[in-house]
Amino acid sequence: MNSDALKVVPLLSKHQLRWSFIGGSRIQQEPRGSRIVHRKRGFRPSASWLTSSQIASNAFTWGTVAVLPFYTLMVLAPTASFTRRTMESSVPYIALGVLYTYLLYLSWTPDTFRMMFASKYWLPELAGIAKMFTNELTVASAWIHLLAVDLFAARQVFHDGLKKNVETRHSVSLCLLFCPVGIFSHCITMLLAQMVNRSH
Repeated sequence: MNSDALKVVPLLSKHQLRWSFIGGSRIQQEPRGSRIVHRKRGFRPSASWLTSSQIASNAFTWGTVAVLPFYTLMVLAPTASFTRRTMESSVPYIALGVLYTYLLYLSWTPDTFRMMFASKYWLPELAGIAKMFTNELTVASAWIHLLAVDLFAARQVFHDGLKKNVETRHSVSLCLLFCPVGIFSHCITMLLAQMVNRSH
Protein backbone atom coordinates (compact mmCIF):
# COMPACT_ATOMS: atom_id res chain seq x y z
CA MET A 1 0.00 0.00 0.00
CA ASN A 2 0.99 3.66 -0.12
CA SER A 3 2.30 5.82 2.73
CA ASP A 4 -1.23 6.20 4.13
CA ALA A 5 -1.29 2.52 5.01
CA LEU A 6 -3.83 0.88 7.23
CA LYS A 7 -2.21 -1.56 9.61
CA VAL A 8 -4.14 -4.27 11.42
CA VAL A 9 -2.81 -4.63 14.97
CA PRO A 10 -3.83 -7.83 16.84
CA LEU A 11 -5.00 -7.43 20.44
CA LEU A 12 -4.30 -10.07 23.04
CA SER A 13 -6.95 -11.37 25.41
CA LYS A 14 -7.02 -9.37 28.63
CA HIS A 15 -8.35 -10.16 32.06
CA GLN A 16 -9.54 -7.10 33.92
CA LEU A 17 -10.60 -6.86 37.53
CA ARG A 18 -13.72 -4.74 37.86
CA TRP A 19 -15.23 -3.72 41.23
CA SER A 20 -18.37 -1.87 42.22
CA PHE A 21 -20.37 -1.30 45.45
CA ILE A 22 -23.35 -3.26 44.16
CA GLY A 23 -21.81 -6.19 42.39
CA GLY A 24 -18.58 -6.56 44.31
CA SER A 25 -15.51 -7.69 42.51
CA ARG A 26 -15.49 -9.82 39.39
CA ILE A 27 -13.07 -10.80 36.66
CA GLN A 28 -14.08 -9.80 33.15
CA GLN A 29 -12.41 -11.30 30.11
CA GLU A 30 -12.10 -9.17 26.96
CA PRO A 31 -12.23 -11.20 23.76
CA ARG A 32 -9.20 -11.44 21.48
CA GLY A 33 -9.65 -9.22 18.47
CA SER A 34 -7.96 -6.68 16.30
CA ARG A 35 -8.16 -3.00 15.67
CA ILE A 36 -7.16 -0.87 12.70
CA VAL A 37 -4.42 1.66 13.25
CA HIS A 38 -4.14 4.43 10.68
CA ARG A 39 -0.45 5.18 10.10
CA LYS A 40 0.50 8.21 8.06
CA ARG A 41 4.10 8.70 7.09
CA GLY A 42 5.55 12.05 6.12
CA PHE A 43 6.89 12.95 2.69
CA ARG A 44 10.20 11.21 2.09
CA PRO A 45 12.01 11.67 -1.23
CA SER A 46 13.37 8.43 -2.58
CA ALA A 47 16.26 7.81 -4.96
CA SER A 48 14.35 4.85 -6.37
CA TRP A 49 11.67 7.05 -7.99
CA LEU A 50 13.66 7.09 -11.23
CA THR A 51 16.22 4.54 -12.27
CA SER A 52 19.54 5.52 -13.83
CA SER A 53 18.22 4.35 -17.19
CA GLN A 54 15.12 6.57 -16.90
CA ILE A 55 17.18 9.60 -15.90
CA ALA A 56 19.53 9.04 -18.83
CA SER A 57 16.65 8.55 -21.26
CA ASN A 58 14.78 11.66 -20.07
CA ALA A 59 17.93 13.80 -20.21
CA PHE A 60 18.68 12.54 -23.71
CA THR A 61 15.17 13.30 -24.96
CA TRP A 62 14.63 16.68 -23.27
CA GLY A 63 18.14 17.89 -24.08
CA THR A 64 17.57 17.15 -27.77
CA VAL A 65 14.14 18.79 -27.78
CA ALA A 66 15.50 21.87 -25.99
CA VAL A 67 18.00 22.80 -28.73
CA LEU A 68 15.67 22.31 -31.70
CA PRO A 69 13.87 25.70 -31.42
CA PHE A 70 17.19 27.52 -31.73
CA TYR A 71 18.15 25.65 -34.90
CA THR A 72 14.64 26.21 -36.26
CA LEU A 73 14.94 29.97 -35.77
CA MET A 74 18.39 30.13 -37.38
CA VAL A 75 17.21 28.15 -40.41
CA LEU A 76 13.69 29.49 -40.96
CA ALA A 77 14.09 33.13 -39.84
CA PRO A 78 17.80 33.98 -39.85
CA THR A 79 17.34 37.71 -40.39
CA ALA A 80 14.49 38.25 -37.89
CA SER A 81 15.29 40.50 -34.95
CA PHE A 82 13.76 37.93 -32.56
CA THR A 83 16.19 35.29 -33.85
CA ARG A 84 19.15 37.61 -33.40
CA ARG A 85 18.17 38.45 -29.83
CA THR A 86 17.51 34.82 -29.00
CA MET A 87 20.86 33.66 -30.34
CA GLU A 88 22.68 36.23 -28.22
CA SER A 89 21.29 34.66 -25.04
CA SER A 90 23.46 32.45 -22.82
CA VAL A 91 20.46 30.71 -21.21
CA PRO A 92 20.57 27.53 -23.35
CA TYR A 93 24.25 27.00 -22.59
CA ILE A 94 23.72 27.51 -18.86
CA ALA A 95 20.80 25.05 -18.87
CA LEU A 96 22.75 22.44 -20.83
CA GLY A 97 25.77 23.01 -18.60
CA VAL A 98 23.74 22.39 -15.44
CA LEU A 99 22.19 19.23 -16.93
CA TYR A 100 25.60 18.00 -18.07
CA THR A 101 27.11 18.58 -14.62
CA TYR A 102 24.23 16.69 -12.97
CA LEU A 103 24.63 13.69 -15.30
CA LEU A 104 28.39 13.75 -14.86
CA TYR A 105 27.91 13.68 -11.08
CA LEU A 106 25.54 10.70 -11.31
CA SER A 107 27.77 8.73 -13.68
CA TRP A 108 31.08 9.40 -11.91
CA THR A 109 32.62 6.44 -10.07
CA PRO A 110 35.99 5.94 -8.37
CA ASP A 111 37.17 4.12 -11.52
CA THR A 112 36.13 6.82 -14.00
CA PHE A 113 39.36 8.79 -13.87
CA ARG A 114 41.43 5.60 -14.12
CA MET A 115 39.48 4.44 -17.18
CA MET A 116 39.85 7.82 -18.87
CA PHE A 117 43.63 7.94 -18.43
CA ALA A 118 44.54 4.27 -18.48
CA SER A 119 47.89 4.57 -20.28
CA LYS A 120 51.18 5.03 -18.48
CA TYR A 121 51.51 8.43 -20.22
CA TRP A 122 48.23 9.66 -18.69
CA LEU A 123 46.58 9.87 -22.10
CA PRO A 124 43.06 8.67 -22.91
CA GLU A 125 42.85 5.23 -24.48
CA LEU A 126 40.04 4.00 -26.70
CA ALA A 127 39.46 0.81 -24.68
CA GLY A 128 38.99 2.76 -21.45
CA ILE A 129 36.67 5.30 -23.05
CA ALA A 130 34.63 2.49 -24.64
CA LYS A 131 34.27 0.85 -21.22
CA MET A 132 33.06 4.14 -19.74
CA PHE A 133 30.38 4.41 -22.40
CA THR A 134 28.76 1.15 -21.36
CA ASN A 135 27.04 3.27 -18.69
CA GLU A 136 23.85 4.95 -19.99
CA LEU A 137 24.36 7.99 -17.77
CA THR A 138 27.81 8.52 -19.27
CA VAL A 139 26.37 8.28 -22.78
CA ALA A 140 23.62 10.77 -21.88
CA SER A 141 26.15 13.22 -20.41
CA ALA A 142 28.30 12.94 -23.55
CA TRP A 143 25.22 13.61 -25.69
CA ILE A 144 24.37 16.76 -23.73
CA HIS A 145 28.02 17.81 -24.07
CA LEU A 146 27.76 17.40 -27.87
CA LEU A 147 24.45 19.29 -28.03
CA ALA A 148 25.95 22.26 -26.17
CA VAL A 149 29.11 22.36 -28.30
CA ASP A 150 27.18 21.89 -31.56
CA LEU A 151 24.74 24.67 -30.70
CA PHE A 152 27.58 27.00 -29.75
CA ALA A 153 29.35 26.28 -33.06
CA ALA A 154 26.09 26.77 -34.98
CA ARG A 155 25.62 30.13 -33.28
CA GLN A 156 29.14 31.19 -34.27
CA VAL A 157 28.45 30.20 -37.89
CA PHE A 158 25.13 32.06 -37.77
CA HIS A 159 26.65 35.28 -36.42
CA ASP A 160 29.55 35.10 -38.88
CA GLY A 161 27.10 34.71 -41.76
CA LEU A 162 25.09 37.73 -40.63
CA LYS A 163 28.21 39.82 -40.23
CA LYS A 164 29.58 38.96 -43.68
CA ASN A 165 26.23 38.62 -45.45
CA VAL A 166 26.77 34.95 -46.32
CA GLU A 167 24.16 32.18 -46.44
CA THR A 168 24.43 29.91 -43.36
CA ARG A 169 21.24 27.86 -43.23
CA HIS A 170 22.81 24.75 -44.75
CA SER A 171 25.86 24.98 -42.48
CA VAL A 172 23.76 25.60 -39.36
CA SER A 173 21.62 22.56 -40.22
CA LEU A 174 24.73 20.39 -40.54
CA CYS A 175 26.00 21.63 -37.17
CA LEU A 176 23.03 20.00 -35.45
CA LEU A 177 24.35 16.45 -35.87
CA PHE A 178 27.61 16.83 -37.80
CA CYS A 179 29.25 19.88 -36.24
CA PRO A 180 32.71 19.58 -37.88
CA VAL A 181 31.01 19.10 -41.26
CA GLY A 182 28.87 22.19 -40.62
CA ILE A 183 31.95 24.28 -39.81
CA PHE A 184 33.72 22.93 -42.90
CA SER A 185 30.63 23.73 -44.98
CA HIS A 186 30.65 27.31 -43.68
CA CYS A 187 34.34 27.72 -44.56
CA ILE A 188 33.69 26.49 -48.10
CA THR A 189 30.67 28.79 -48.39
CA MET A 190 32.81 31.75 -47.28
CA LEU A 191 35.48 30.95 -49.88
CA LEU A 192 32.89 30.64 -52.64
CA ALA A 193 31.27 33.91 -51.59
CA GLN A 194 34.64 35.68 -51.70
CA MET A 195 35.36 34.27 -55.16
CA VAL A 196 31.98 35.48 -56.45
CA ASN A 197 32.55 38.95 -54.98
CA ARG A 198 35.95 39.22 -56.60
CA SER A 199 34.63 38.19 -59.99
CA HIS A 200 32.11 41.01 -59.82
